[in-house]
Amino acid sequence: MITYEWLYILAGIFFAIWALLSLRDGCKGNAAFWALLAGSFLFGSHFSDLVNGLLVLAMVGIAGLGGLKRSDPPTTSVEERATSSARLGNRLFLPALIVPLTAVAGTLLYNYTPLGETGLFEERRETLLLFGIGVLVALVVAMLWLKPPALAPAEEGRRLLDSIGWAAILPQMLAALGAVFALAGVGDIIGGVAGSVIPEGSVFLTVMVYALGMALFTMIMGNAFAAFPVMAAAIGIPLLVQQYGGNPAVIGAVGMLAGFCGTLMTPMAANFNIVPAALLELKDQNAVIREQVGTALPLWVCNVAIIYVGAFLLWN
Repeated sequence: MITYEWLYILAGIFFAIWALLSLRDGCKGNAAFWALLAGSFLFGSHFSDLVNGLLVLAMVGIAGLGGLKRSDPPTTSVEERATSSARLGNRLFLPALIVPLTAVAGTLLYNYTPLGETGLFEERRETLLLFGIGVLVALVVAMLWLKPPALAPAEEGRRLLDSIGWAAILPQMLAALGAVFALAGVGDIIGGVAGSVIPEGSVFLTVMVYALGMALFTMIMGNAFAAFPVMAAAIGIPLLVQQYGGNPAVIGAVGMLAGFCGTLMTPMAANFNIVPAALLELKDQNAVIREQVGTALPLWVCNVAIIYVGAFLLWN
């Protein structure tokens, strides 16, 4: 059976290769950072929580001290990439399309044909596992089609990740932080404070506090998935669903959208805001955020209205 652990091993192997290549080029800080991340992916499930925490702290230390720097691996030049792009045109996107097609088509086949009876994939992990398989298939197709040097995928991946830097793994770190906050009872504390401040019976005000909390926590933590368990435990489930009888589907789904309004307005959402600025080499690292604020604020107001109308007025 192919389990979820296989994906961690696959990612860990790539990080380990980047560590070795960085060490070969004398980039000791980069090598240490990627080696620690590789160790976390390859052996994290066998380490204790203390060891995993120390790995994270060591990575933060390397990044904080400026040990992770932009590398210059021996790949194609800008001119060579431009020439290849002009020659191949939009066909360059074909390998990338293989990934979602494999995930979607494979999931449908596995769940609605006798293929699912084989027990090939870990239960409820089929889509993610097929997504990883799609990546490998796309890599093989690209290698056979374009015939680059054998180390090209590793070198190009290292060049891209080193140019992004520590921000590339920030979303994963923040998502883990959200789970830690929820387990630590932060949601219960916020729920207690909110319950003492919001007048009893004020559904609309409760909706506003819930949506505002989702946006603010997402701005702090950088990820709506990290904010959701905290705000759901604090206000969403105990007040909006259980006390006021709101529609849980609308409250949950649109609450996430309210959280993503915060994503548009924070540098903590590195994968959406800082990474594009780094890849585009913008002088203003907050330029993406400035452009998105004008969309985020009215969108948040619309989400509040949708939750109130859809989860309460229409539902009841």
